[in-house]
Order: sequence, then C-alpha cells, then structure tokens
Amino acid sequence: MSPAYTTELLTDESAFAELGPAWGRLYRRCAAATPFQSHAWLHSWWLSYGRRGRLRVLLVRDGGPGGELVAAAPLTAVRRPLPALVPLGGTISDYGDVLVDDEHGEAAVAALTEGLAAAARTALIDFREVRPGSAVEHVYDRWSGLRRRVSDSVCLELPAVPMADLVARLPSAKAQQRVRAKLRKLTALGVERAVVRPDGVDSALRRLLELHRLQWQGRKVTGEHLQARFCEHLVRSVAPMVRSGDAVVTEFRLDDDVVAVDLTLVSRRLAGGYLYGAHPRLRERKADVAVMLLDACAEHTGGGPHGTLSLLRGNEPYKLHWRPEPVVNQRLLLARRHTAPLLSAALCGVAVRRRGKELLLRREQRSGRRPEGGGGS
Repeated sequence: MSPAYTTELLTDESAFAELGPAWGRLYRRCAAATPFQSHAWLHSWWLSYGRRGRLRVLLVRDGGPGGELVAAAPLTAVRRPLPALVPLGGTISDYGDVLVDDEHGEAAVAALTEGLAAAARTALIDFREVRPGSAVEHVYDRWSGLRRRVSDSVCLELPAVPMADLVARLPSAKAQQRVRAKLRKLTALGVERAVVRPDGVDSALRRLLELHRLQWQGRKVTGEHLQARFCEHLVRSVAPMVRSGDAVVTEFRLDDDVVAVDLTLVSRRLAGGYLYGAHPRLRERKADVAVMLLDACAEHTGGGPHGTLSLLRGNEPYKLHWRPEPVVNQRLLLARRHTAPLLSAALCGVAVRRRGKELLLRREQRSGRRPEGGGGS
C-alpha cells in the first residue's frame, strides 16, 4: 500500500454516525455511486437492521488518521449461511458497492483492496447486486486471491430523457397514441402532482406506505415493506436525502385528496423509482398509475445529468411495456487461499438456488400460472 494512504476498520456505531459530512464529500466524488451508498441510507439501514458488534466499515484516508476519505467499503459481518463480509443495505437496497474517489483512482483502489484482504482473514467477501460499472469491480480486478463472478438480479433501465422521448421509443404509432391518451386522461381527471418539501417528507412517506399496503391488499407483496423497521428506515433516511438532492418525493392529488405518493432516488449517473403507493380509487377512475409515475419520474430526470432512468429490480409487465434494457447485476465473491472452502460453498449454494428456480418456473409453466415479478414496488 502506498504510504500516502492509511486504512482503518471502523466497528464503532457512534463513529460511523459521525462520518456523515466526510462520507458525503467522498460520495460526491465517486461518479459510480448510487443513492444506496449515501451515508443517510446506510446509517439508517444500520439503525434498523444492523446487529450489534457486526459493523465493519473499511476506510481509506489520504495521509494520517485525520486525512480526507478517498475510499470506503461499508460492510457488516454475517455468520449464516457462511461467515462473510457483506455490504450494508441488505436486500432492501437494489445496488451494492464501495466508494472510491475518482481523483485518486487506482491508488485508492489498491489501498482499499489491501484493506479488504486484511479484513477477510476468516470470512468470505460477498458483494451482492453489483451494477455493471460499479467501483467495486476495480477491487475485483485487483484481487490477488480467489474470486468468482456470478449473475444476480436483473434490473430494467431506460434512458433518462423527457416523457415525450420515452413515448417515442414505443414500438408502434398505436402504442404511442395509447400512452398519450392515458396522459390526457390523467389531466381530464384532474390529477395534480407536487414535489414534497423536506419538512413534509416524513408524513408523505408514512402516507406512501399506507397506500402501498392498501394497493397490495390481498395480493403477493414484498413483506418487508410492511414492517415497522422498514418504515422507520425510510422515514429516517429519505428526508436528509431530499435535502441533499439524492431523493425526490412526489404526491399526487385527486379531488384534494392524496391518492398516490412516489419515492424516486437520484444520483449523478442514475435515477430510479424505488417505491410508490397508490389508492385503488385511481384504477377505479381508469387512471393508468404506471404512466402517471413514469411521467413524474421523467420530469425529475429527463434532460438532466442522469444517464439512466432505472426501473430497478423486477420484471413486472408494466415495466416491460416501455421496452427497457435488461441489465444483470453481478455477485462478486472474494476469498483468500485459506477461505477457499467458503467460496466453494457459496458457489454450491448459488447453483442449488438456480436449479430450484428453474424447476419452479417449469412447474408454473406446466400449470399455466404466470410467475410473479420481483421488487414489489
């Protein structure tokens, strides 16, 4: 490691909380970062989901202990199904990654890689949901030990362009006309939307989750979205993200009532609709909720600096209608020579789960059932 850098494995929760300003500066200097690597999101996740004594945040500083952060790997230790270091953010985060200061480049990556190797003496390093182009891919490339890359979830992506351009991408003039008619229908119904100010975010998010519960009542839904700890995490994390420009909360009103709320997360290269709640009354009035939400999201991103409008994980039919590009997240597994058995066990687990999914899909196809989409948003 270059003597210009020092590394520290942070395990103290209060010290992690105090890292906010320095973490935010590093986050802004890492072009590949997504909102799931922001300090507000990660620290809030830790408060809701973290296990005492398991925090493992690797920091790389320029100079001594008080130097500026140039790289960071936000991790937690898990013991099941295998001893591993995994990213903070868990399954409610669509992308996992590290942060690397773009100006320090390969030197910071080298220091971070060496620090990770030292931290992983008895555990596998398991990065889930790595988006192509992520900073942690540079760590993977430099890793001198054992490593494997396997496919993870599929995310669907559109270009970050105005709504008119998204409509123009549809495959036929008839399909384009249908969407334009749906937009006119929303106007005729009197659906109005407004971006929520930071001081109103908490109440808007609670309303979002109430509507989300209502819209999915009696149907299959991502169960974690209904848990109190998820509500606490969302409310705690999103207000500071709105203030810093990393999130936008939009309310939709009909007859002066809030009938839908949408949460869009925003970063330099990517913006994505994370979660929404919509009252069944909208569908009863023949309003197309998917068109309504995408129109609002495109207003936040179209023509701006964001290269991608991500529909995030899941291949629900309403997403496929827009002809998105499927982008496969990766799972990066890193081991040292003496932890090779952990890597082998993880790969066996991947193969077993993949085979199980294939068998389930065949069974559903034989029975005529349509497989459920992921995401639940």
